Amino acid sequence: MSHDALGQQIARYADGDGIVDTAIPRLTLVRWSHADEPVHMLQRPALCIIAQGAKRVMLGDSVVAYGPASYLVTSLDLPITGMVTQASDDAPYLCFCLYLDPVLLSDIAISLPPAAPVAEGSALSLHPITPELLDAASRLTALLGDPAGAPLLAPIIERELLVRLMTGPSGGIVRAIAAGESRTGQIARAIGWLKAHFREPYNGPGLADLAGMSVSSFHEHFRRATAMTPLQYQKQLRLQAARTLMLADRLDAAEAGFRVGYDSPSQFSREYRRLFGAPPVRDMGRLRALPQVAMAI
Repeated sequence: MSHDALGQQIARYADGDGIVDTAIPRLTLVRWSHADEPVHMLQRPALCIIAQGAKRVMLGDSVVAYGPASYLVTSLDLPITGMVTQASDDAPYLCFCLYLDPVLLSDIAISLPPAAPVAEGSALSLHPITPELLDAASRLTALLGDPAGAPLLAPIIERELLVRLMTGPSGGIVRAIAAGESRTGQIARAIGWLKAHFREPYNGPGLADLAGMSVSSFHEHFRRATAMTPLQYQKQLRLQAARTLMLADRLDAAEAGFRVGYDSPSQFSREYRRLFGAPPVRDMGRLRALPQVAMAI
C-alpha cells in the first residue's frame, strides 16, 4: 500500500483545512494547505503517519522533522510545538493520527511473547514507515465511508495497527504505555497529577513520591522522557491554558495569568513571551487575525 492510497482516504474525509475528529474512536485526520507558524498543543499518546507534506515537532530543546518516510509515536501527554513545513493548495499536508488506548494496549500485551528489555528514553520517537502500517492505516480510514461496517471492523484493524507497533521498532515505547510500573507508567502518573493540578504550587518531592522514585531519579527520568524538567512542564501547561483563556474567553493577561496560578503579572508576561515569542497582547492580536491557527491550539 502506498502513501497515495492513505492520502486519498484522508483527503476524502478531511475536505478542508483543520483537524477532523472522526466517527471512528481515537482516529483523527489533519489537512493543512499551507506551511504555517508554530502551534502549541498538548499531544496525547498517539501514532501519527504523514501521507503527504512534512512537519517539525519541538519538545523542550529537541526538534524532530518528519514526513512520509517515517511514523511518529508519543507515549506520554507532551506539551509540544508543531509546525507544518511542507504544504500547498495542490499538495496539502495530510496526516493520520490514532490516539493510543492504554487499556487496549494492555489487553494486546498479554497475548504477545515477551520482548527483550529496552531502555526507556524519550516519549517521542520516529521510526521508518512500513507497507503494513500504511495498509492498515488506509483500511481504517476507508471505513469512514462504511458507517454500517465500521463498528465491527474498525476495532479489528486498530488491534492490527497496535500489534504491528508493539512488535516493531517502536515496540519498547508502545509496550511501556501498557505497563503501569514501567518508567513511562510512573512518569505518566506524575503527568496526570500535573495536568489536574497545574495551578497549584510546584511540589517536586510530592511528584517524585507519586511516581515511586527518589527526587533525583524522578527528575532524571522525567527529563529523559519529556526533554524538560517537571517545573518546565508545569509552566507550559499553565501558559497554554492561559493562552486558551485569553483567546476563547477574551480575558486580559493579568486575569488569565492569575487563573492558571501566577501571582506576578510581570513574571507571567515574561514567561509567556519566552514560550510564545511575543507578549500576551501582541500574541492575541496576531492569533485573532489567524482563525485557522487559533482553532488548532
